[in-house]
Amino acid sequence: MAKSKIKDLVAQELETFLQENGYELYNVEFVKEAKDWFLRVYIDRAQGAPGGGISTDDCEKVSRFLSARMDELDPIEQNYYLEVSSPGMDRALLKESDYARFAGNIVDVTLYQGMNGKKVITGKLEGLFDGIIVLLDEKNNKIEIPMEKAAKTKLAVIF
Repeated sequence: MAKSKIKDLVAQELETFLQENGYELYNVEFVKEAKDWFLRVYIDRAQGAPGGGISTDDCEKVSRFLSARMDELDPIEQNYYLEVSSPGMDRALLKESDYARFAGNIVDVTLYQGMNGKKVITGKLEGLFDGIIVLLDEKNNKIEIPMEKAAKTKLAVIF
C-alpha cells in the first residue's frame, strides 16, 4: 500500500477514537530508516478538552487501539514499528490552523535562504495571512515571511 494511503487509513481509523477520548491527530509518518520501517503517529490534546499535554498513558492508550486495528486490517505488507507520541514542546506548525492556534507564541522560522543575514528568524507569531507568516521581533517590528521561503516553523522552547 502506498505511503499516502497508509497515512490516510491511519487517520480514518483513529478519527472517532481520538474524538471520543479528547485527542486530535497531529501528524502521521510512514518512513524507512536504514532497514526498518516506522509508522509514527503524533497526537495532541483536542482544543477545549480537559487536561494538560499528552502523557505516556495517553500514547499507550492510542497505541493499543491502533495496533489492534492495524493487526485486524493488515494493510501494510512489510514489518514496521508503531510509535505514538506527542508533537513535543518544539512542535512544527504544519497546518494553517496551527498558525491560528499558536498565535501569540514565540516561534522559530527556518528559511531555505537567509534573509537579512539570518537563516532562522525568531519572533512572536501573529499568524498566517494569505500565505505570509507574520511575526513581531523583540522590538515589536513586523516581520513578514512568505510561506514558500520557510523550510520549517516550530514553537520555540524558552526556559
